[in-house]
Amino acid sequence: MGFVSFMGRVLFSSVFILSAWQGFNELDDPGRGQTGKLWAPKLAVLQTFLNSKLGEGSLDIDLLHIIVGTIALKALGGLLFVFGNTMGAYLLMFYLLLVIPLFDDFYNYQYGSPEFWEHLESFLQWAACFGALLFFIGMKNSILRKQQKRKTPKAKAA
Repeated sequence: MGFVSFMGRVLFSSVFILSAWQGFNELDDPGRGQTGKLWAPKLAVLQTFLNSKLGEGSLDIDLLHIIVGTIALKALGGLLFVFGNTMGAYLLMFYLLLVIPLFDDFYNYQYGSPEFWEHLESFLQWAACFGALLFFIGMKNSILRKQQKRKTPKAKAA
């Protein structure tokens, strides 16, 4: 059972680790590669929204900082998750909470259009990954509680 659990964690986190590796390799590209092309329009919308709420010039978000931050979240979270650390699951959950609403914005498309269904499908897949991380954390906590209950030493009779 332990080996199967480990292989499941490796396969699950390989999506995040390989994505982080690809993003790291694209950092040398002046246009920041595919990752930069994905983040630039979303970051522009986010920055105009924040400037409208906080005032002009109050917030300057650099694209490189966002890309490096997401790469770090994916890589560190994926590596920690492989070894069964719950902190890795929390980091991956934080990454998913940050990215899912920005990239899979199916709510901005007309119902029934091909883009709507494409974004909705991607949204639901990442939501399922988020649920799997919640399941992992719940199972990890329940296993720890069971082990603590068993290890209570009983007083020996003299």
